[in-house]
Amino acid sequence: MFIDQASIEVHAGHGGDGAISWRREKYVPDGGPDGGDGGRGGSVILRADEGVRTLLDFQFHPIYKAESGEPGRGQKQFGKAGEDLVLRVPVGTIVREKNSGLPVADLRHHGQEFVVAKGGLGGKGNVHFKSSTRQAPRFAKPGGSGQSIAITLEVKLLADVGLVGMPNVGKSTLLSILTNAKPKIANYHFTTLDPNLGVVDLGEGQTYIVADIPGLIEGASEGAGLGHDFLRHIERTRLLAHVLDMSGSEGRDPLEDFDRIQQELTAYNPKLAERVKIVVANKMDLPGAAEHLAAFRSALRERGIVLRTPEEQQDADPWGEDEAMLLVTTSAATSAGVKPLRYLLGAALEGIEKTDLTFDEDLVPLERFYRRNASVRVYREGKTIYVEGEPVKNLSKKLIITDGASVQFFERSLEQMGVMDRVRDLHPDEDDVINIEGFEFDWL
Repeated sequence: MFIDQASIEVHAGHGGDGAISWRREKYVPDGGPDGGDGGRGGSVILRADEGVRTLLDFQFHPIYKAESGEPGRGQKQFGKAGEDLVLRVPVGTIVREKNSGLPVADLRHHGQEFVVAKGGLGGKGNVHFKSSTRQAPRFAKPGGSGQSIAITLEVKLLADVGLVGMPNVGKSTLLSILTNAKPKIANYHFTTLDPNLGVVDLGEGQTYIVADIPGLIEGASEGAGLGHDFLRHIERTRLLAHVLDMSGSEGRDPLEDFDRIQQELTAYNPKLAERVKIVVANKMDLPGAAEHLAAFRSALRERGIVLRTPEEQQDADPWGEDEAMLLVTTSAATSAGVKPLRYLLGAALEGIEKTDLTFDEDLVPLERFYRRNASVRVYREGKTIYVEGEPVKNLSKKLIITDGASVQFFERSLEQMGVMDRVRDLHPDEDDVINIEGFEFDWL
């Protein structure tokens, strides 16, 4: 099953606390502090992998947590770092912050990685806080909190050529002949519920990727049918080939089908319709197809749209005032015209640069959301200002209220974390009390 969207929560590991320890050895008087540092927490990393085609696994497992670091130990021993958690996603995955929907990463290449949640730093052991005036520090720095965020993963297929058209015009059959893909094929509408990819091998190392996009219906650009779910998959194609049932075997008019698809592409994004460079007149083996093709070309010419076969294109005036679309006649049932189509698509791609052809907005720095969703909460209730949150709670666990050096370290850490600036923003006065995770201080 092809699942192209999933929402998950990721939680990086917390850093291990620094150790408060004292050197205790025989014949070594006044050994002093020897508490080691805590290990860093593991990060959560997204990695684009060509072997992954779907986000199905994320639908069943929406929460992911990396390993936390171990606390430090005596004898200056460091705690073990937490293992990073690597989540494999399909190539072409866009990562969005869930609440805002803004994109923070775009994984377009195999092996590309993005750290979506950084692990917390390990805390410093008390050995770091020894000085000439402080021989026995009874405090250590707690480990930092790992980052957490809710994200949405969204796959946009990376293909060179996209086959577009109404349902049941033969796109899936063409894909199966052009490439080694094996899409589900049957004679009913909306056969293709999932996009299919295949690789066309022209030999001598020349390949390109073709995507069969599910049949579009009127209103697809507004989300009707399977519209929005699949229109985004052709945003990155360099070239679109419009497949038409030229036989009219199901009572449809090829001209009306052409107009409806072009209108849906234009409504989704005007630049998307400009990528239609080739018209594939399919089912030419059926009665009436030749007559319908002649009428179709004549109708488009009256609008100033010229369709030329490859032979006609070679004889055309290079200085002509019109830029024609290429017309290719095929029969998916008999494979007639499919082999030339393979090479024509490849040749057409040669003049189109591989660029970032998606229509997404610019990426937003991930740090913006971590600052906005700060895990420390500062708020006022009457004459009391409360400071709460995991980082402050970890820090307060190490506070020895009767030890002046420990209190100074606590205050200095709050300043470095920016907590005290947020307290000042609430304009405290000498009558206010500052409650920091249960410890109360008068504001001076």
